[in-house]
Order: sequence, then C-alpha cells, then structure tokens
Amino acid sequence: MHYQNMGHSYSFWETQTYFSKVDLVVIGSGIVGLNAAISYQEKHPKAKVLVLERGMLPAGASTKNAGFACFGSVSELLSDLRHSSQELVWQTVAMRISGLELLRKRLGDAHIDYREYGGYELFDEEQRFHECAEQIDRLNKQLGPFVKEKEIYRITNRKLAGFGFKGIKGLIFNKKEGQIDTGRMMAELMKLAHHKGILILNRVEVTQLNDSGQSVDLLTTAGEIRAGKVIVATNGFASQLLNLEDVKPARAQVLVTRPIADLLIKGTFHYDEGFYYFRNIGNRILFGGGRNLDFEAETTTELALNARIQTRLDQLLEEVILPGTAFEVEQRWAGIMGVGSEKKPIIRQVSPNMVCAVRMGGMGIAIGSLVGKLAVDEL
Repeated sequence: MHYQNMGHSYSFWETQTYFSKVDLVVIGSGIVGLNAAISYQEKHPKAKVLVLERGMLPAGASTKNAGFACFGSVSELLSDLRHSSQELVWQTVAMRISGLELLRKRLGDAHIDYREYGGYELFDEEQRFHECAEQIDRLNKQLGPFVKEKEIYRITNRKLAGFGFKGIKGLIFNKKEGQIDTGRMMAELMKLAHHKGILILNRVEVTQLNDSGQSVDLLTTAGEIRAGKVIVATNGFASQLLNLEDVKPARAQVLVTRPIADLLIKGTFHYDEGFYYFRNIGNRILFGGGRNLDFEAETTTELALNARIQTRLDQLLEEVILPGTAFEVEQRWAGIMGVGSEKKPIIRQVSPNMVCAVRMGGMGIAIGSLVGKLAVDEL
C-alpha cells in the first residue's frame, strides 16, 4: 500500500494503523456502507477494512429518514408494476423483506427499537381507494411466498374515526410493516463495526478513484490511500465519483412536532403513492415527503429546506392529519436518497477491484443491509 502525505503530517503510528496494507475501503458510512464493511469482515476476519465518510455523520439519508421498516404500500406496488416488469418488482420486494430480516437479526429488535405496529395507506379519493382495494387479494397472493403469511393487506376503514383524519375516504392496512429508531440503528452498526476491528474515519471525502487492476488509489481530502478493493456505497452521491447514468440524488423533506397530548396516531402511514409518509415517535408526529411537488428542485445533493414543500407538509398536518389539534413543529431537516428509472438497487462491479452498491430508491432501511452484503459477494 502506498500512502502519499500530500501536505498532511501523520505519525508513523497513524500511517501504520490507518493507511497501510488496507484490504478494503468502503466509501460511505451509512446503512449500506457499514453493512458491507461488517459482511466483508465476517468473511475475511484478518482483513483490514477502512470506512471513509465525508460528513461527521452519514451524509445521505441513513440518519435522516423516517425510520419506516416497510416493503411497499398497495398503491406504490401497483405503480411500480405499471412502470416495471413483474419480475423486477417482486425481486425488489423480496430484497426489501430479506434486508429487514438481516438488519433485525444482525442488531436485534431491542437495539433498533423495532415496533411492528403495522402500516396504513390513506386515500382521499374514493375511486383510487376502490381501484387499490380490488387488487388486495392479488397482492396478498404474490406476497405470500416472501412473508410466509396470508392477508398482509386488508381494508380497515373502521379505524378511520379513531385516528381523527379529515377527508380520508379509505384505509388499507399492512400488518407486517414496522418502525425503527434510525439514530439507534446507526449507532449500533458503528458499535458492531468497531467491535469487529473496522476502522471508520469521518470528514474524509474521496474525490477521485483509480483502479490499476492490482489495487485502487483513492485521492481524498486526507491524502492518497491505496486499497486492495473498494466498495462505493454513497447512494445519491454516487455520480460524483462514478459514471453511473441511472442513479440521481433525490432530496427528502422531513419535520417532527413537539409532543402532542393524547395523540391518536400510532403506526406508519403512507399517502399519495408513498410520496408523503408519517408516523408517531412516542407522542410526536414525524412527517416527510412532497418531492413530487418539485422534482427538479429536489434532484440535488444540497441539504437545504424547500419552503414550498415544507409549507405543504404544514398544511396537510393541519387540515388532514391533525385537524383541530394544536401542534408545533420542533425540527425540520432534509436527507439525500438515490433514485433512478428502476427501484431495484445497482450492485455491480465497475472495475476489476471496485463495486458500487447504490440507488436504494427511498427504501434504504429495508434493503440496505442486504445490499451491503451482496456488494461483498460481488467483489
């Protein structure tokens, strides 16, 4: 391994510990990157694995998402089936389900605060509700082999009054949907990575990659590093390093309220084909989405708020989700997802010693653990 100082003053100890004889560099310390590093270390216990992260915390969406442990609402799956092949859609759903199983097995439900309250899809148009309701039996049959249960989706309009929504004409329940604490999830993944001897360096941005066929040279803001293998797990930021046409950044807008007394809402909720989503966090509401209001502006890696979308989130909270209930917004933020023309992740070799594992399609919590593992298999 060659390490060029490039103006940085590192000690002998630092050079030997962090930068010499690196077997694998993983770029990105989100859910995909850390699972890739852990999976590689499990296959190669004596390997030196180094994870590089451009931010103090994962820069994309791994700690900025809504914490939905889901594999798709009815309208979302039907939309996918209209735009993609049946085979591709169900392959992706199977990956999401397997990914959730791997995440829960690897970390344990208590450590990620996994709660299977179920998920609900809201419809404000009766025609759209009936169109989706007519497809429930078909989707349940197709999901059966993956979840090993019957009647995953069912109509639950009787619960509408209990939630207090306004203007909602129909409700479809998914009994296998859950929610997690993504902050705790990432903290546990980092603990596991450290326990396995994986090195993680934050605030180190990779600016260039060169695969010689024998090894990979990485030009970074901390100097030049040489590694035997590289996994690029930067999701929506991938095009900054690799020539990938079908993965673009997709910014997501999110807010969370202050605690609300006697909150009626419990579970995860989808609205408008999944473009809006909300859930309870204890007695708070976390609400995100609205990217379909301004696709062009939200195709960006800039972590900024979109006033138009945030205003719409506030409006929906006040008029549809919490009508007649006083609430205050405590925090607002944005995250960066990776999307493309298909929702199935891109896991492929891009040069002799480099693999990319990107384009989670907004389902990183569900699919990310498996994508990290499959990236290692691709090496």
